[in-house]
Amino acid sequence: MSLLFSPLTLRGTTFANRVWLAPMCQYSAVDGVPNDWHLVHLGSRATGGFGLLLTEAAAVVPEGRISPQDAGLWNDNQADSWSRIVDFVHGQGSRIGVQLAHAGRKASTYRPWSETSGTVPESDGGWTAVGPSDLPFVGYEAPRTLTASQIADVVQAFADAAIRAARAGFDVVEIHAAHGYLLHQFLSPRSNLRTDSYGGDLAGRSRLLLDVVHAVRAVWGEKPLFVRLSGTDWVEGGWDIEQTTELAGWLAAAGVDLIDMSSGGNEPAAIPVGPNYQVPLAAEVKRRVGIPIGAVGLITEPQQAEQILDDGGADVVLLARAALREPSWPFRAAHELGLTHHDIDYPAQYTRGSWPDPVPAGR
Repeated sequence: MSLLFSPLTLRGTTFANRVWLAPMCQYSAVDGVPNDWHLVHLGSRATGGFGLLLTEAAAVVPEGRISPQDAGLWNDNQADSWSRIVDFVHGQGSRIGVQLAHAGRKASTYRPWSETSGTVPESDGGWTAVGPSDLPFVGYEAPRTLTASQIADVVQAFADAAIRAARAGFDVVEIHAAHGYLLHQFLSPRSNLRTDSYGGDLAGRSRLLLDVVHAVRAVWGEKPLFVRLSGTDWVEGGWDIEQTTELAGWLAAAGVDLIDMSSGGNEPAAIPVGPNYQVPLAAEVKRRVGIPIGAVGLITEPQQAEQILDDGGADVVLLARAALREPSWPFRAAHELGLTHHDIDYPAQYTRGSWPDPVPAGR
């Protein structure tokens, strides 16, 4: 059995394999409510063999959406709609987690395929974004600086969303603290210019994320809790791997079970994009902290994914764009890694399309 298709257990929850679906925004919700698109998008990856599906960013408050078409989990109607999707995924033998998020200064923007870009005005369904400081993201309008009491409201919103996630039946909660969204904005010294207890040194800039983790853990109970981090801003004087490593130790002590390691997003940067380009970030945190790690970023081929695990650079791999192109990527991966169709749980309806068993040498 390959490592990629060996089970993993975190806090009593077992995942059938270690090839997981990364969160990918679909920009297709109405009033934050997921719909048939989300059911088919996630459901097809569940029937395709992924051991865990992570939803797109689900905003914990309306003003935390990246775009007006983002999904959310700030009310019970949204939770009920997510529940239908959760039930289907569970019926296929997969696990599902929700990524809880707040976009901060990168909120109220047009979705990627809109003819217009930048900040959505109130006249077109937008709103005023918020952030740790009034420093805008390049090309967007300046956010409103959060007060201490408003920060406390954000923490409570994450906890309330986690309660709804539990009621909807999710197996995992992932807190989104990467890609230049609100929690990452607080972490980075280039976007957090505060002089109060939520700014300044690493401890101050990390305070909001740690407050959110403690609040979510308190209501989420004994289920897996993940945090997605950007290991570096790829910008001089910004968030970097040294700060990430120290923070990861604090997160592990606070009850986080896995770090989902990405990078960038807080400001434009020259990122050395290529196969495995973020794996060294994951491997460094895993080596120094020991917490389970997920690697993501241009992981496209089965042997490539297997090698990352063999080398000890991560405990799981997460696919995004490759999974958009190929919803049943895990089935092909299993075949190319030498597993037979008897080793993999195909949906009964799909067994006629299973990959053939390898032909023994000499025949």
